[in-house]
Amino acid sequence: MSEAPDKDSKTEPATEKKIRDTVEKGQLPFSKEAPIFASLTASLVFALFFAQDSAVRLGGFLSIFLERPDAWPLENTADAIAVYRLVFTEIARAIAAIMILLVSFGFVAAAFQNTPRFVLDRIQPKLERISPMSGWKRLFGAKGLVEFLKSVAKLCLTVACVGFALGDVHPDLLAGMMTSPSEFTMVIRDIGVRLLTAVVLVMAAIAVADFVWQRYHWLQDLMMTKQEVKDEHKQAEGDPILKARMRSLARDRVRQRMMSAVPRATLVIANPTHYAIALRYERDRDAAPTVVAKGVDLVALRIREIAEANGVPVFENPPLARSMYKQVSVDSMIPHQFYHAVAELVRIVYAKRPGSAANKGLA
Repeated sequence: MSEAPDKDSKTEPATEKKIRDTVEKGQLPFSKEAPIFASLTASLVFALFFAQDSAVRLGGFLSIFLERPDAWPLENTADAIAVYRLVFTEIARAIAAIMILLVSFGFVAAAFQNTPRFVLDRIQPKLERISPMSGWKRLFGAKGLVEFLKSVAKLCLTVACVGFALGDVHPDLLAGMMTSPSEFTMVIRDIGVRLLTAVVLVMAAIAVADFVWQRYHWLQDLMMTKQEVKDEHKQAEGDPILKARMRSLARDRVRQRMMSAVPRATLVIANPTHYAIALRYERDRDAAPTVVAKGVDLVALRIREIAEANGVPVFENPPLARSMYKQVSVDSMIPHQFYHAVAELVRIVYAKRPGSAANKGLA
């Protein structure tokens, strides 16, 4: 049995990360009808604004070229090349506008759907792209059937609209046949513009509908299961259990470091059982007393035990202990408001040391 989740279980919209990863892989929604609409629009613009001048210019050249063949010598290869270049240049000038319009409109249609980007994964050779089985599934699978029905509907709608637009074209053609060639060319141009206009209007509706459908279908394919969302969240934010374990280890390391610093403390201020703050003050080293350890409950009791075992004086002052615990942090000097109270305790400590004057305290 396949382990891939079925569509019914994909009830959650795609996350920003999945959408971003999909875009980076070049797997973007793309409407095939939009470039067709752009090409037809470019053709209509050419027919409206450029076709007449291009046709007149090319027709004038060809008339001279065909009516006066003696004016173009072909005695050697150089003459043939010169004539070829001349004809090629004139034809290129005639179709340059339509080519530029087709390329420009096509690029705009592609850029409007998705920002152009270079994706190496899209051009790497893959065996599944030339697999007959994969090709068979694309042609005769559900997507292939949908594309076939879309093509049939598009053809029927286009034929109906073109037939409606050209329903009364016969009188114009008959009247044009009685005019000069230049005037008949304008009749043909007007009929072509009417035909292109009808087709462009149809393709505009089809392109908009297909664009919306492709976006919707793309988002539906990106739907995720609840488990996939949870797994992605774990990958992005980290496993909560692992993060809790890491926080616990970090706290253990900090606690061990504090306990190892207690024997070198100058004094400990404690609330008999709930709070304990160990301070270090050396006149030649510290500008002010520094907190080397602090804790509550069991940690506070452990600080007291280590201090007493190493001969560090412990002063029980519940108000001072509670107030200091909330405002001091380990490895930082005490705030100014505690200087006076701590200075009195430091004097007591130094007074009890051999060779120390009782009247010396904080600088």
